[in-house]
Amino acid sequence: MRRGDLDDLAAFSVVAAERSFTRAAARLNMSQSALSHAMKALEQRLGVRLLARTTRSVGTTEAGDELLLTLRSAFADIDTSLAALGRRRATPSGSLRLTTGRLPAQVIVQPMLAEFVRSYPDIKLEIDLNDRFTDIVAERFDAGIRFGEQVEKDMIAVRIGPEVRAAVVAAPSYLEQHGAPRTPRDLARHQCINYRLGSSGGLFAWQFSQHGRRLDVRVDGPLVFNDADMIRSAAIDGLGIAYLYEPHVAAEVADGRLVRLLDSWCPKGSGFYLYYSGRRQLPPALAVLIETLRV
Repeated sequence: MRRGDLDDLAAFSVVAAERSFTRAAARLNMSQSALSHAMKALEQRLGVRLLARTTRSVGTTEAGDELLLTLRSAFADIDTSLAALGRRRATPSGSLRLTTGRLPAQVIVQPMLAEFVRSYPDIKLEIDLNDRFTDIVAERFDAGIRFGEQVEKDMIAVRIGPEVRAAVVAAPSYLEQHGAPRTPRDLARHQCINYRLGSSGGLFAWQFSQHGRRLDVRVDGPLVFNDADMIRSAAIDGLGIAYLYEPHVAAEVADGRLVRLLDSWCPKGSGFYLYYSGRRQLPPALAVLIETLRV
C-alpha cells in the first residue's frame, strides 16, 4: 500500500457517509478542494470511479459501494483492535443500549449474556426488543442488530451470525385438510398467516428464489400479526401456512409439529449484523460487545 492510501481510503468513507464534500471536509479538518483532489487521485490510482458527483450531492458508484463494504469491515476490525489495546489500561464500564429483533435476541444475544455479564460486571446492558428497523442515532442507541440487508449504508456493520434461511411451514393438521402448495404461486389458494411490518406498516411479501430467479408473493389469510412467536403458534395450531426463519421453527420441525414446505424455493438471507454509527469514537463497552458477538 502506498503512503497516504490509508488516509485517502478513510477520507473516502467519510465522504460516502456524509454525501457531501463540504460536510466531509469539515469532519476531516481539511479544505474542500484538498479533499476533492485526494478523491480524484484515489480514483486514478485504483482505475475506477468511486463517487458520483452532482451539483447538489455526492453518492457512491457500484464500485464505490463494493469498496465501502470492505472498508467498513476493515475499519471495524481496526476499531475493535484499538479498543482491545485500550482495555489493557482500564476495565470497560458504563451503560450500553442495544436494539435488536426478537429472533437475533433469542439465537445470538441470549446465549452469550451469562458470559458477558460475568466478564464485564461494570457494564450495564439495556436491550430493546423491536422487530422494526431502528434509527439508532435518533433514538439514542449505541448499536442495533438486524439482517444485513436492512442496515443503512452510512452505518458500520459487523457480522455476528451465519446466513439465515427462510422456512415456509404448516401443521400436519392443516396439510391434511388443505394439501400442500407445490410452488409459491399455489399459496394464492391457501390460508396464509401474514406479518405486519413495524417500519412501513405494510404486509411482508414472502420472498422466494430458485435458479437465480427471485419471486415475491403477496399472500392472504384470516390472521395478521406483528410478532413471529404468535405466527409460529398459529401455524402449530393448524390455522394457516407461515413464513418464518429456520432458527425460529427448528425445534417444531424436528418434533413434527410443523412441516417444511417449498423448501427448494426458500432463500438464504445475509445473516445478522451488529451496526453502529461511525461518527463518534467506539466506546470500550461497545467494543467488547462486538468482540463477544462477532463470528
